[in-house]
Amino acid sequence: MKKKYSPAGLIVILLVIVLSTWTIFNGLNLGIAKIPNVKDGVVLGLDLVGGAEITYEADLEGADVSAEELSEGMKAAQTMLRERLTTFGYTEADVYLSGDDRVVVAIPNIDDPEEAVQMLGSTAKVTFVDADGNVILTGDDLTGASMAYGDVDNTGFNVYYVNVDLSTEGQKKFTEATKQVASRTDGSNYISIMMDDEVISAPYVDAKYASTGINSEHVSITLGSNATQESASRLAGLIASGQLPFSLQNIQMESVSATLGLQSLNPSIQAAIIGLILIILFMVFYYRVLGVASAISLIFFAVVFVDIISWSHLNLTLSGIAGIILTLGMAVDANIVIFERIKEELRAGRTLRVAMDAGFKNAFSAILDSNVTTCIAACCLWWQGTGTIVGFAKTLLIGVLLSMFTMIVITRVILKTFANHQPKSLAAYGVKMGGAD
Repeated sequence: MKKKYSPAGLIVILLVIVLSTWTIFNGLNLGIAKIPNVKDGVVLGLDLVGGAEITYEADLEGADVSAEELSEGMKAAQTMLRERLTTFGYTEADVYLSGDDRVVVAIPNIDDPEEAVQMLGSTAKVTFVDADGNVILTGDDLTGASMAYGDVDNTGFNVYYVNVDLSTEGQKKFTEATKQVASRTDGSNYISIMMDDEVISAPYVDAKYASTGINSEHVSITLGSNATQESASRLAGLIASGQLPFSLQNIQMESVSATLGLQSLNPSIQAAIIGLILIILFMVFYYRVLGVASAISLIFFAVVFVDIISWSHLNLTLSGIAGIILTLGMAVDANIVIFERIKEELRAGRTLRVAMDAGFKNAFSAILDSNVTTCIAACCLWWQGTGTIVGFAKTLLIGVLLSMFTMIVITRVILKTFANHQPKSLAAYGVKMGGAD
């Protein structure tokens, strides 16, 4: 008597589908992780939901800047603003040059342009100043800044803090300045970090550095025990913006309406659902029992994909939706390749179990190669791309990896459960003996 496969795997898959579907509409709090519902979790891009648009102009008054220096400076400003937006999680924001001396920032899902301006800061100069107003460091003395998490003061408690990297000259300046600041007896033992005359942080310098100063190219700035990852990341982003060869002035800010709007998004979602249903109906009609397995795995793929997007708070634009649809097609294509191999084995007289094992084995290498190359392309787009290209790359990479898991694990588990019942006719698997099928 042949050993039967346990139906436990199929039961778990069906339960995951039910739970994931429920999570899409209601969210799920697991304690260590929280998955919001799709309405709260997905951040729509500028082309779908609108946002804020800010125009900055180079302030060249009194500055001796050549046309070449202006061009290079504007490119630097564009790069700086894009990096700062990425730090804040707005990977779908668009930053582009307008004319010779202007740069425009378009940020999705922000209703108040003033909020966007405050988030970006003034994009001019970063300075470290003591209590008397003396400038200790400028942006030229900084080589980078990043958020970190750990026990920075050897207190036994891990906190979020900011690492600031100094140039060689900056390290010398900072060492001498912290000696003086740490030696003060009037209670002003702090250094203000300022951007456009606005204090963004004022770290305290401990008195133990009164004789030596803080002599290191890597300086740790703590934000207190209540610091969050968001606050530390924000400060690091502001400091890392550095210094431009000229100042930028905000000359215009306005709210922008969506290119397509929510009225176009809902029909797009409906069309995607209808398309999924039609694909499932085709697979069931053409492949019969194999099509039922494909239908279950595709539903699993779709609902889990939506939950992953909600959990990661991915900014979703039209290009991102295109990435989702593309990977859905790839998942279907993988199933078709496997099913055709299974049908070939069944026509050759193999048993159902042998045919399924051989079908997966023969199709796996071709599917793996195509998916690996797609993942490499998605990673390159994510690494080198900007704006909406990053959104497409993210959805493409997530979708490919999830479709691989669905194909290798989910579809196989379902088919093994179905293999417990040898059909009386191979027509149940879409096989027509003695002719084309």
